[in-house]
Amino acid sequence: MNGTEILRRKDISHFWHPYTDINTLEQSEFPVIERAEGVYLVDTEGQRLLDGISSWWCVNLGHSHPDIVGAIRKQSGKLQHSITAGMSHTEVIRLSEKIIAIAPGNLSRVYYASDGACSVEAAMRISLQYWWNLGRPEKKNMISLSGGYHGDTLGCAGLGYISRFHRSVEHVLNRSITAESPHCFHCRYHRKPEDCGIPCFASMEKAVTENSSSTAAVIVEPVCQGAAGMRIYPPEYTARLRKVCDENDVLLILDEIAVGFGRTGKMFASELAGIVPDMMCIGKGLTGGTLPMSAVVASEAVYDAFRSNAETDRTLYHGHTFCGNPIAAAAACAAIDVYEKENVLGNVEMLSEMLSKAFSRFRSIRGVHGSTALGCMSALEISEESGGSGTALNIANTARRKGLFIRPLSSVLYLWPPLVTGKKEMEKMLRIFEDSLIKNLVQKQIQVHPL
Repeated sequence: MNGTEILRRKDISHFWHPYTDINTLEQSEFPVIERAEGVYLVDTEGQRLLDGISSWWCVNLGHSHPDIVGAIRKQSGKLQHSITAGMSHTEVIRLSEKIIAIAPGNLSRVYYASDGACSVEAAMRISLQYWWNLGRPEKKNMISLSGGYHGDTLGCAGLGYISRFHRSVEHVLNRSITAESPHCFHCRYHRKPEDCGIPCFASMEKAVTENSSSTAAVIVEPVCQGAAGMRIYPPEYTARLRKVCDENDVLLILDEIAVGFGRTGKMFASELAGIVPDMMCIGKGLTGGTLPMSAVVASEAVYDAFRSNAETDRTLYHGHTFCGNPIAAAAACAAIDVYEKENVLGNVEMLSEMLSKAFSRFRSIRGVHGSTALGCMSALEISEESGGSGTALNIANTARRKGLFIRPLSSVLYLWPPLVTGKKEMEKMLRIFEDSLIKNLVQKQIQVHPL
């Protein structure tokens, strides 16, 4: 038994993996990652794997970036933790200033949390108390998109209910009002991108207008519903949503945890729509994927509603032990500097063109139902006739053996590479991806149906 197999047995004996079927895992030779550098993960046997999903969509700046690692090391020797209730520290002040400098429009206040779900929970709590503070406690509902994903806490699961993930706790969830998903791979209206017109928005408009008197906020993942299957949709949808929320006195929360920090080609996805939300949830790429940290970035109008007066205590009684942690804040400060000084958005422009051309080409492969790309987000769906989710998993396994790590979402395969990926590395990712598609779709069909 070699060292890796010993580690796998210890893992199976003690570690509970998220989003992982236990029976399948115990029978598999899953990789054990020991280190990482740039866009590569390196396992205990020395195999280098291109990180095709940025380690769950967060390692935007690559692994072991020296500036971020250096900031973590430096800060860990100065101040490891200090509470932010009623006091502050230098790093959280510095980070807040940096975030506001790059945030859209008039967003001017930063509330910190630890992970994405905690950020969304905080935004929900803020939106509910906002209306309570203004004397309108009846505005307590939330509206979201069908298939939306905002985290796995019970509050977040109620916002973004996905049956496969959450059916075991459905009976205790406070479900939001849901509008139709802009699901372009399976458009109910049989529209093409060039003549879309976004007829699916009518469902959201109806939900907001009919429930405005009882609704606190609408929350959506702008331009891409991630866990639902990388459902990329037109920015115009978000622009229309901003207008409808304004007309109906409803707050708009944009969940940019996955799509923020350059992933779409803009620093934040709301910029593609040309709008500013009332609150924006950020995380993942905030620290370059090095440490858990998230935040809610809010407008001054939202913040001002929490100023107590002689009659009412309006304090936000909500917080986390590691809210604004100094080491995470130092990492985030370094990451924001890297985004700017290394012209990461310029590199995304180059990668975006490569991904768009490749995934457009993949669409012609027999067995691919549809494909899409925007910025450094790209995805395709394997048709049910070609095996759907089972074939998608086989393709991912083939890609890993060839040196590319990807992880399907049911029948959807996607590439979300680190934003700093070089041209040669991107070409290699795309070549492995395409070879794996052909091996499991075209070659298999030829074998089954010889000419």
